[in-house]
Amino acid sequence: MFIGAENIISPLGNSAKETFERMKNGESSIKNKNGILLSSFSSSQNELLPLMIDSISDSLSFVNQTILLESKTLLIVSTTKGEINSINSDINKTHLSYLSEKIKNFFSCIDKGIVVSTACVSGLQALIVANDMINHNYYDNVIICGGDLASQFVIEGFTSFYALSDAPCRPFDKDRKGLNIGEAVSTIIMSNDRNLYKETPLKFLGGCSINDANHISAPDREAEGLIKSINNTLEIGNVMSNDIDFINAHGTATVYNDEMEAKAFSKLNFDNIPVNSLKGYFGHTLGAAGVIETAISLQSMRNNLLLKCKGFENQGFDSKLDILTENREIQVSTILKTSSGFGGFNASVIIQKI
Repeated sequence: MFIGAENIISPLGNSAKETFERMKNGESSIKNKNGILLSSFSSSQNELLPLMIDSISDSLSFVNQTILLESKTLLIVSTTKGEINSINSDINKTHLSYLSEKIKNFFSCIDKGIVVSTACVSGLQALIVANDMINHNYYDNVIICGGDLASQFVIEGFTSFYALSDAPCRPFDKDRKGLNIGEAVSTIIMSNDRNLYKETPLKFLGGCSINDANHISAPDREAEGLIKSINNTLEIGNVMSNDIDFINAHGTATVYNDEMEAKAFSKLNFDNIPVNSLKGYFGHTLGAAGVIETAISLQSMRNNLLLKCKGFENQGFDSKLDILTENREIQVSTILKTSSGFGGFNASVIIQKI
Protein backbone atom coordinates (compact mmCIF):
# COMPACT_ATOMS: atom_id res chain seq x y z
CA MET A 1 0.00 0.00 0.00
CA PHE A 2 1.32 3.45 -0.91
CA ILE A 3 0.80 6.74 0.89
CA GLY A 4 1.74 10.28 -0.04
CA ALA A 5 0.58 13.44 -1.86
CA GLU A 6 0.21 15.06 1.55
CA ASN A 7 -1.15 18.56 2.08
CA ILE A 8 -1.63 20.72 5.17
CA ILE A 9 -3.58 23.95 5.50
CA SER A 10 -3.00 25.43 8.93
CA PRO A 11 -2.11 28.75 10.55
CA LEU A 12 1.51 27.68 9.94
CA GLY A 13 1.18 27.34 6.16
CA ASN A 14 -0.81 26.24 3.12
CA SER A 15 1.21 23.17 2.18
CA ALA A 16 2.90 20.29 3.95
CA LYS A 17 6.34 21.53 2.91
CA GLU A 18 5.73 25.09 4.12
CA THR A 19 4.29 23.89 7.42
CA PHE A 20 7.21 21.49 7.94
CA GLU A 21 9.78 24.21 7.19
CA ARG A 22 8.22 26.58 9.70
CA MET A 23 8.07 23.85 12.32
CA LYS A 24 11.70 22.98 11.58
CA ASN A 25 12.52 26.59 12.45
CA GLY A 26 10.72 26.22 15.76
CA GLU A 27 7.66 28.33 14.89
CA SER A 28 4.36 27.79 16.65
CA SER A 29 0.95 29.15 15.69
CA ILE A 30 -0.47 28.95 19.22
CA LYS A 31 -1.55 32.45 20.26
CA ASN A 32 -3.75 34.13 22.83
CA LYS A 33 -7.17 34.78 21.30
CA ASN A 34 -9.70 36.46 23.57
CA GLY A 35 -8.08 34.95 26.63
CA ILE A 36 -7.75 31.40 25.24
CA LEU A 37 -4.57 29.86 23.83
CA LEU A 38 -5.42 28.63 20.32
CA SER A 39 -3.90 27.90 16.95
CA SER A 40 -6.55 29.46 14.75
CA PHE A 41 -7.21 30.79 11.27
CA SER A 42 -8.43 34.34 10.67
CA SER A 43 -11.95 35.08 11.87
CA SER A 44 -13.21 34.98 8.25
CA GLN A 45 -12.33 31.28 7.90
CA ASN A 46 -15.18 29.76 9.90
CA GLU A 47 -16.23 26.99 7.51
CA LEU A 48 -14.47 23.70 6.86
CA LEU A 49 -15.79 22.97 3.38
CA PRO A 50 -13.75 25.53 1.39
CA LEU A 51 -10.61 24.66 3.36
CA MET A 52 -11.09 20.96 2.67
CA ILE A 53 -11.65 21.58 -1.04
CA ASP A 54 -8.44 23.65 -1.19
CA SER A 55 -6.50 20.97 0.69
CA ILE A 56 -7.72 18.14 -1.54
CA SER A 57 -7.03 20.22 -4.66
CA ASP A 58 -3.41 20.68 -3.59
CA SER A 59 -2.99 16.95 -2.87
CA LEU A 60 -4.45 16.09 -6.27
CA SER A 61 -1.76 18.24 -7.91
CA PHE A 62 0.77 15.62 -6.74
CA VAL A 63 -0.87 12.69 -8.54
CA ASN A 64 -1.32 11.52 -12.11
CA GLN A 65 -4.81 12.63 -13.13
CA THR A 66 -5.14 10.09 -15.94
CA ILE A 67 -4.51 7.15 -13.61
CA LEU A 68 -6.81 8.68 -10.99
CA LEU A 69 -9.72 9.10 -13.40
CA GLU A 70 -9.29 5.58 -14.79
CA SER A 71 -9.48 3.99 -11.33
CA LYS A 72 -11.97 3.90 -8.47
CA THR A 73 -11.55 6.48 -5.70
CA LEU A 74 -13.11 6.80 -2.25
CA LEU A 75 -13.18 9.96 -0.11
CA ILE A 76 -12.94 9.65 3.68
CA VAL A 77 -13.64 12.79 5.69
CA SER A 78 -12.12 12.66 9.17
CA THR A 79 -13.70 15.11 11.61
CA THR A 80 -15.12 15.29 15.12
CA LYS A 81 -17.55 18.21 14.83
CA GLY A 82 -17.66 19.15 11.13
CA GLU A 83 -19.44 22.44 10.43
CA ILE A 84 -20.62 22.86 14.03
CA ASN A 85 -20.16 26.65 13.65
CA SER A 86 -23.27 26.64 11.46
CA ILE A 87 -25.56 25.18 14.11
CA ASN A 88 -27.43 28.47 14.66
CA SER A 89 -27.67 29.45 10.99
CA ASP A 90 -28.13 26.23 9.00
CA ILE A 91 -28.46 23.03 10.99
CA ASN A 92 -28.30 20.88 7.85
CA LYS A 93 -24.65 21.88 7.43
CA THR A 94 -23.83 20.41 10.83
CA HIS A 95 -24.63 16.87 9.71
CA LEU A 96 -21.23 15.25 9.19
CA SER A 97 -22.37 13.77 5.87
CA TYR A 98 -22.75 17.34 4.54
CA LEU A 99 -18.98 17.60 4.06
CA SER A 100 -18.52 14.24 2.32
CA GLU A 101 -21.47 14.86 -0.02
CA LYS A 102 -20.39 18.38 -1.00
CA ILE A 103 -16.76 17.37 -1.57
CA LYS A 104 -17.75 14.30 -3.63
CA ASN A 105 -19.91 16.47 -5.87
CA PHE A 106 -17.09 18.98 -6.32
CA PHE A 107 -14.45 16.50 -7.54
CA SER A 108 -15.29 14.31 -10.54
CA CYS A 109 -12.62 11.77 -9.59
CA ILE A 110 -14.41 10.73 -6.37
CA ASP A 111 -16.84 7.81 -6.64
CA LYS A 112 -18.14 7.86 -3.07
CA GLY A 113 -17.65 9.82 0.16
CA ILE A 114 -17.92 8.60 3.75
CA VAL A 115 -17.16 10.07 7.18
CA VAL A 116 -15.05 8.61 9.99
CA SER A 117 -15.70 10.27 13.35
CA THR A 118 -14.14 8.45 16.29
CA ALA A 119 -13.11 11.35 18.51
CA CYS A 120 -9.44 12.32 18.31
CA VAL A 121 -8.46 8.98 16.75
CA SER A 122 -10.53 9.83 13.65
CA GLY A 123 -7.51 10.66 11.49
CA LEU A 124 -5.60 7.43 12.09
CA GLN A 125 -8.83 5.46 11.97
CA ALA A 126 -9.49 6.94 8.53
CA LEU A 127 -6.07 5.74 7.31
CA ILE A 128 -6.78 2.26 8.66
CA VAL A 129 -10.21 2.16 6.99
CA ALA A 130 -8.65 3.39 3.74
CA ASN A 131 -6.08 0.61 3.89
CA ASP A 132 -8.81 -1.98 4.41
CA MET A 133 -10.94 -0.60 1.56
CA ILE A 134 -8.05 -0.87 -0.89
CA ASN A 135 -6.79 -4.24 0.36
CA HIS A 136 -10.26 -5.73 -0.10
CA ASN A 137 -10.47 -4.33 -3.65
CA TYR A 138 -13.40 -2.01 -3.02
CA TYR A 139 -11.34 0.96 -4.23
CA ASP A 140 -8.00 1.61 -5.91
CA ASN A 141 -7.36 4.96 -4.20
CA VAL A 142 -8.59 6.73 -1.08
CA ILE A 143 -8.41 10.47 -0.43
CA ILE A 144 -8.34 11.08 3.32
CA CYS A 145 -9.14 14.63 4.39
CA GLY A 146 -9.21 15.55 8.07
CA GLY A 147 -10.36 18.84 9.52
CA ASP A 148 -11.80 20.62 12.53
CA LEU A 149 -12.24 24.20 13.71
CA ALA A 150 -12.04 25.63 17.21
CA SER A 151 -15.75 26.22 17.65
CA GLN A 152 -17.25 27.54 20.86
CA PHE A 153 -18.88 24.12 21.22
CA VAL A 154 -15.46 22.41 21.26
CA ILE A 155 -13.85 25.00 23.53
CA GLU A 156 -16.64 24.78 26.09
CA GLY A 157 -16.43 21.00 26.00
CA PHE A 158 -12.73 20.87 26.81
CA THR A 159 -13.16 23.64 29.38
CA SER A 160 -15.70 21.47 31.21
CA PHE A 161 -13.04 18.76 31.48
CA TYR A 162 -10.50 21.29 32.84
CA ALA A 163 -8.28 20.11 29.98
CA LEU A 164 -7.24 23.47 28.48
CA SER A 165 -3.92 25.08 29.37
CA ASP A 166 -3.58 28.81 30.00
CA ALA A 167 -0.07 28.63 28.49
CA PRO A 168 1.41 27.02 25.37
CA CYS A 169 1.08 23.26 25.82
CA ARG A 170 4.05 21.17 26.95
CA PRO A 171 3.66 17.56 25.76
CA PHE A 172 5.29 14.95 28.01
CA ASP A 173 6.81 17.62 30.26
CA LYS A 174 6.52 17.02 34.01
CA ASP A 175 4.92 20.47 34.40
CA ARG A 176 2.35 20.04 31.60
CA LYS A 177 -0.98 21.73 32.35
CA GLY A 178 -3.25 20.72 29.49
CA LEU A 179 -3.85 21.12 25.79
CA ASN A 180 -4.39 23.94 23.30
CA ILE A 181 -7.03 23.58 20.60
CA GLY A 182 -5.85 23.93 17.00
CA GLU A 183 -7.55 24.49 13.65
CA ALA A 184 -6.27 22.69 10.57
CA VAL A 185 -7.16 20.70 7.47
CA SER A 186 -4.92 18.01 6.02
CA THR A 187 -5.15 15.56 3.12
CA ILE A 188 -3.29 12.34 2.33
CA ILE A 189 -3.85 10.00 -0.63
CA MET A 190 -3.44 6.22 -0.38
CA SER A 191 -3.33 3.89 -3.39
CA ASN A 192 -2.45 0.42 -4.60
CA ASP A 193 -0.63 1.97 -7.59
CA ARG A 194 2.79 3.54 -7.08
CA ASN A 195 2.56 5.18 -10.49
CA LEU A 196 -0.29 7.37 -9.25
CA TYR A 197 2.20 9.60 -7.45
CA LYS A 198 4.38 12.25 -9.09
CA GLU A 199 6.65 12.29 -6.02
CA THR A 200 7.99 9.05 -4.53
CA PRO A 201 5.40 7.78 -2.05
CA LEU A 202 5.99 5.76 1.11
CA LYS A 203 4.63 2.36 2.14
CA PHE A 204 1.74 2.03 4.54
CA LEU A 205 2.41 -1.29 6.26
CA GLY A 206 -0.81 -1.38 8.24
CA GLY A 207 -2.52 -0.26 11.39
CA CYS A 208 -4.90 -1.30 14.14
CA SER A 209 -7.48 0.45 16.29
CA ILE A 210 -8.60 -0.85 19.68
CA ASN A 211 -11.30 0.32 22.06
CA ASP A 212 -10.29 -0.35 25.67
CA ALA A 213 -13.88 0.25 26.92
CA ASN A 214 -12.36 1.84 30.01
CA HIS A 215 -14.02 5.24 30.35
CA ILE A 216 -15.93 7.77 28.26
CA SER A 217 -13.10 10.32 28.44
CA ALA A 218 -10.18 9.02 30.55
CA PRO A 219 -7.51 6.72 29.12
CA ASP A 220 -6.80 3.34 30.66
CA ARG A 221 -4.14 4.03 33.29
CA GLU A 222 -2.23 0.86 32.40
CA ALA A 223 -2.35 1.65 28.65
CA GLU A 224 -3.81 -1.75 27.78
CA GLY A 225 -5.67 -0.51 24.70
CA LEU A 226 -2.71 1.34 23.20
CA ILE A 227 -0.35 -1.57 23.91
CA LYS A 228 -2.70 -4.00 22.15
CA SER A 229 -3.06 -1.64 19.21
CA ILE A 230 0.71 -1.28 18.79
CA ASN A 231 1.38 -5.01 19.16
CA ASN A 232 -1.28 -5.81 16.58
CA THR A 233 0.13 -3.16 14.24
CA LEU A 234 3.64 -4.61 14.52
CA GLU A 235 2.26 -8.05 13.68
CA ILE A 236 0.16 -6.78 10.77
CA GLY A 237 3.12 -4.88 9.35
CA ASN A 238 5.52 -7.79 9.97
CA VAL A 239 7.81 -5.39 11.79
CA MET A 240 9.93 -5.97 14.90
CA SER A 241 9.99 -3.31 17.59
CA ASN A 242 13.70 -2.71 17.01
CA ASP A 243 12.92 -1.84 13.37
CA ILE A 244 11.10 1.33 14.48
CA ASP A 245 13.26 4.42 13.97
CA PHE A 246 10.86 7.00 15.37
CA ILE A 247 7.52 7.38 17.17
CA ASN A 248 5.17 10.29 16.59
CA ALA A 249 2.94 10.14 19.65
CA HIS A 250 -0.47 11.66 20.35
CA GLY A 251 1.01 13.71 23.22
CA THR A 252 -1.84 16.08 24.10
CA ALA A 253 0.02 17.57 27.13
CA THR A 254 -2.79 16.52 29.45
CA VAL A 255 -1.68 14.75 32.63
CA TYR A 256 -3.28 11.37 32.00
CA ASN A 257 -2.83 11.01 28.23
CA ASP A 258 0.91 11.61 28.27
CA GLU A 259 1.44 9.38 31.29
CA MET A 260 -0.55 6.60 29.63
CA GLU A 261 1.42 6.84 26.37
CA ALA A 262 4.74 6.94 28.22
CA LYS A 263 3.73 3.82 30.16
CA ALA A 264 2.80 2.02 26.93
CA PHE A 265 6.11 2.86 25.25
CA SER A 266 8.05 1.80 28.32
CA LYS A 267 6.21 -1.53 28.65
CA LEU A 268 6.93 -2.17 24.97
CA ASN A 269 10.66 -1.47 25.55
CA PHE A 270 10.62 1.60 23.29
CA ASP A 271 12.75 3.59 25.75
CA ASN A 272 15.54 4.22 23.22
CA ILE A 273 13.36 5.13 20.23
CA PRO A 274 13.09 8.89 19.54
CA VAL A 275 9.64 10.23 20.38
CA ASN A 276 7.89 13.52 19.75
CA SER A 277 4.48 15.13 19.89
CA LEU A 278 3.61 17.91 17.45
CA LYS A 279 0.88 19.54 19.54
CA GLY A 280 3.26 22.31 20.66
CA TYR A 281 3.38 23.66 17.09
CA PHE A 282 -0.29 23.80 16.09
CA GLY A 283 -2.26 22.48 19.07
CA HIS A 284 -4.66 19.57 19.18
CA THR A 285 -6.49 19.59 15.85
CA LEU A 286 -9.04 16.93 16.85
CA GLY A 287 -10.34 15.06 13.77
CA ALA A 288 -7.44 16.41 11.71
CA ALA A 289 -4.77 15.37 14.24
CA GLY A 290 -4.01 11.90 12.90
CA VAL A 291 -3.88 13.16 9.32
CA ILE A 292 -1.84 16.34 9.82
CA GLU A 293 0.61 14.60 12.16
CA THR A 294 1.03 11.72 9.71
CA ALA A 295 1.61 14.28 6.94
CA ILE A 296 4.37 15.93 9.00
CA SER A 297 5.83 12.50 9.77
CA LEU A 298 5.95 11.80 6.02
CA GLN A 299 7.84 15.07 5.61
CA SER A 300 10.22 14.00 8.39
CA MET A 301 10.89 10.75 6.54
CA ARG A 302 11.45 12.55 3.24
CA ASN A 303 13.91 14.93 4.90
CA ASN A 304 15.47 12.48 7.40
CA LEU A 305 14.81 15.07 10.08
CA LEU A 306 12.95 14.52 13.34
CA LEU A 307 11.38 17.60 14.87
CA LYS A 308 11.82 18.40 18.53
CA CYS A 309 8.89 18.00 20.90
CA LYS A 310 8.14 21.71 21.25
CA GLY A 311 7.35 22.74 24.83
CA PHE A 312 9.04 19.70 26.37
CA GLU A 313 11.95 20.19 28.77
CA ASN A 314 11.91 17.61 31.57
CA GLN A 315 10.02 14.36 31.99
CA GLY A 316 8.75 12.95 35.26
CA PHE A 317 7.89 9.38 34.27
CA ASP A 318 9.25 6.30 36.04
CA SER A 319 10.98 5.14 32.85
CA LYS A 320 12.83 7.72 30.78
CA LEU A 321 11.96 7.97 27.11
CA ASP A 322 14.04 9.50 24.31
CA ILE A 323 11.80 12.54 23.89
CA LEU A 324 13.31 14.94 21.37
CA THR A 325 14.49 18.25 22.84
CA GLU A 326 16.17 19.33 19.59
CA ASN A 327 15.70 18.58 15.90
CA ARG A 328 17.64 15.45 15.01
CA GLU A 329 19.02 14.42 11.62
CA ILE A 330 18.93 10.65 11.22
CA GLN A 331 18.12 8.14 8.50
CA VAL A 332 14.43 7.43 9.02
CA SER A 333 13.16 4.23 7.40
CA THR A 334 10.26 3.05 9.56
CA ILE A 335 7.98 5.05 11.86
CA LEU A 336 5.18 4.34 14.30
CA LYS A 337 2.32 6.84 14.65
CA THR A 338 -0.08 6.60 17.58
CA SER A 339 -3.33 8.28 18.63
CA SER A 340 -5.63 7.96 21.63
CA GLY A 341 -8.92 9.66 22.30
CA PHE A 342 -12.21 9.95 24.13
CA GLY A 343 -14.39 6.87 24.25
CA GLY A 344 -11.46 4.52 24.85
CA PHE A 345 -10.15 4.71 21.28
CA ASN A 346 -6.51 3.86 20.58
CA ALA A 347 -4.88 3.49 17.18
CA SER A 348 -1.46 3.06 15.61
CA VAL A 349 -0.01 2.73 12.11
CA ILE A 350 3.39 1.92 10.65
CA ILE A 351 4.85 3.66 7.60
CA GLN A 352 8.08 2.74 5.84
CA LYS A 353 10.22 4.08 3.05
CA ILE A 354 10.19 2.17 -0.22
